[in-house]
Amino acid sequence: MVSKITKKNPKRIATERRSRRKKTSPIKAVSAVSSIVVASIHTCHRRLIKIFSKLARIGTPPNKRSPKKHGYQILPKANIPHRSLFPEADRSRLPPPSSPEKPTIFLDLDETLVHSKPDPPPENYDFVVRPVIDNVKIDFYVKKRPFADEFLEFLSQKFEIVIFTAGLEEYASLVLERLDRKSLISHRLYRDSCREVEGKLVKDLGDLGRDLRRVVIIDDNPNSYALQPENAIPILPFTSDLSDFELRRLMDFFEKCEVLDDMRETVKEYIGKGNGDKKL
Repeated sequence: MVSKITKKNPKRIATERRSRRKKTSPIKAVSAVSSIVVASIHTCHRRLIKIFSKLARIGTPPNKRSPKKHGYQILPKANIPHRSLFPEADRSRLPPPSSPEKPTIFLDLDETLVHSKPDPPPENYDFVVRPVIDNVKIDFYVKKRPFADEFLEFLSQKFEIVIFTAGLEEYASLVLERLDRKSLISHRLYRDSCREVEGKLVKDLGDLGRDLRRVVIIDDNPNSYALQPENAIPILPFTSDLSDFELRRLMDFFEKCEVLDDMRETVKEYIGKGNGDKKL
């Protein structure tokens, strides 16, 4: 009986073995590719380090170059200034008064001397200012409080006048240019001269180069003078009442009162006459 099993050709067997050795499993193939990729990344990383190190040396003066560490350029820490909204360093003191014998009156602007509103325009207003705020031009229609001009003229005879407003300089400076045609106001302080206390804007009079005994602040907002209430004369806020008489009342008082060494006594006298009982 002839066997159906035939012997394979030795040459064919050797060829098949060589062919099996050349074949690689998928896992091994992926591993090989990953090794190549990782090696390429490390090579690129080293080259980038060399490039940036050279750039750092080129951009740094020879006498200020720092030593290298593990191939990296050790750069000095950048001294980046931090500016808060109301930095203490920027709260400039006022120049010395031109007339030291005169006490200083700090006057609020909005709702004390004027009332402003943006578009649409009201029925009555005295002038328009167009400040640019955050790159946007805005129209503000300004109404002067009754007796505002006379009040400034009168105060300038007995006091140094300083406008102290929480308004932005871009807006308030334009209003004051129209309001103070005769240059009766000695100095102007804007929002950046205020102090932020518990989220409220406060006008601190104690760091402005004036003796508090010779200072009065007139303001419609009690938060403004929270740090020196004994120096404050409150005033009702003005919006549009053309029969408002607040500034005339203040003129009458200051005309009759004496300028004392301690103006806080003058404030007590004004409030003692019943003016401080008004609800603001």
